[in-house]
Amino acid sequence: MAFRSAVITFPGSNCDRDMADALEKVSGTAPHRVWHGDHDLPEGLDFIALPGGFSYGDYLRCGAIASRSPVMQAVIAAAEKGVPVLGVCNGFQVLTESGLLPGALLRNSVIRFVCRDATLKVENAQSLFTSGYEAGQEIVIPVAHHDGNYFADDETLDRLEGEGRVAFRYAENVNGSARAIAGVLNAAGNVLGMMPHPERAIETTHGGTDGRALFESAIKGLVGA
Repeated sequence: MAFRSAVITFPGSNCDRDMADALEKVSGTAPHRVWHGDHDLPEGLDFIALPGGFSYGDYLRCGAIASRSPVMQAVIAAAEKGVPVLGVCNGFQVLTESGLLPGALLRNSVIRFVCRDATLKVENAQSLFTSGYEAGQEIVIPVAHHDGNYFADDETLDRLEGEGRVAFRYAENVNGSARAIAGVLNAAGNVLGMMPHPERAIETTHGGTDGRALFESAIKGLVGA
């Protein structure tokens, strides 16, 4: 069974090629490339990725305008039907702005762009995206963002914690995120948003392979299903 994925490109995306390259290298099949202005997604998708970047120049709020792009109605509909959706960095911001994930991404508490490797702790190793890791495992994934400070009210944070929906947590809180949260899942477990870039950590020549297991987990879980 061939793995069918799609990478959405918005005006200002700059990690869409990285995401497409990672998906092709891990799955062996090139993803469909979908423009934000398209109203429909390719049929029979197994996986949708919203990449990092600066959609619409981060005008208004990061991800706010992109969340209203025509293609997002199709992405939301697919997610509601159970299709896995991964949003990385700006993609995470788009997922919160579109209502697919709770919370919001605010300006980093250090008030500057943070670009470095970050050590993450795997909090949930039972999701489609994280089953290739061990609970409590520490992995190193690059971060590159100015607005990655995850915020939600205490009731929402308690719910995320109680339901096991915190996927990753920063070992060292690089941006001031509430409870050091680096990635969260939706209630159904098929939508993951995270600020760190796993697509930049799939080859040793790029400094590490800790992000590869995320893609391998999803592909194995979907193709083997």
